[in-house]
Amino acid sequence: MAMTSMERAEAAEHAMSQELDRIVVKSAIYTSGERDPRQPLPPQQSQGKLYMMGPDPRLPLMPEKPTLFDFFKLRFGPPRTCSRARAWPRRTASARRSCWGACSTISRPWASFAGDHGYWGAQLVEPYVDEEVSWAIRHHQVLRFFPDEAYGYKYPDSYIRLFGADYQPEPHLQEAHRRAREHKWYESSRLITVNDLYSFDPNVRVELEEFTDIVGRHFKQPKEGLGFDQSPSSHMWRTINHPTKYL
Repeated sequence: MAMTSMERAEAAEHAMSQELDRIVVKSAIYTSGERDPRQPLPPQQSQGKLYMMGPDPRLPLMPEKPTLFDFFKLRFGPPRTCSRARAWPRRTASARRSCWGACSTISRPWASFAGDHGYWGAQLVEPYVDEEVSWAIRHHQVLRFFPDEAYGYKYPDSYIRLFGADYQPEPHLQEAHRRAREHKWYESSRLITVNDLYSFDPNVRVELEEFTDIVGRHFKQPKEGLGFDQSPSSHMWRTINHPTKYL
């Protein structure tokens, strides 16, 4: 039987998650789920071996002053993750909103080791985009748990399979949803939620260069390079740049 657009989106998202697990080197944050954090780290096994404190030779070397595109090419998942954002100018009232889709894909790497990927992604780009953009990215994750017939968004079938039919969002998520519904930018965040699932076409090949103009107009690239401009999220960019750095 032919897959519905929703099923194709869910299958593509699952494949994307597996690809990220294969490509991205695990960080110290990621390993917190693999060992009891209350126990001390095992001693260094061999005298003379050093812990990683610089670029990881297993990863491509980043430029001295990395740009957003450098992170997409050298640290994030496959460029096809942008294909959702590509359809936005055709599906929304303003082409500017496609920037939200492009920026929201940045939260994907954080989903590998952080459940609150919307919050991580928003904080990551907050110093470099308009307030509405970061607000919409932050809340799109919460809104995914709550259907809204006015926007044609239903509760994903994949969530029932993954979390069980009796799963209920935690109280803090329900409160965040209530506040978001009353906010002036609710529609912006809801459109990310809708397009995040429904605009993905696995047969479309997307090149990062298609976003050069949009990112250039809406993402404030620091001259020092992402991670070195002393912004509140610089440490997050440095962590992605050097994910295996010990301290």
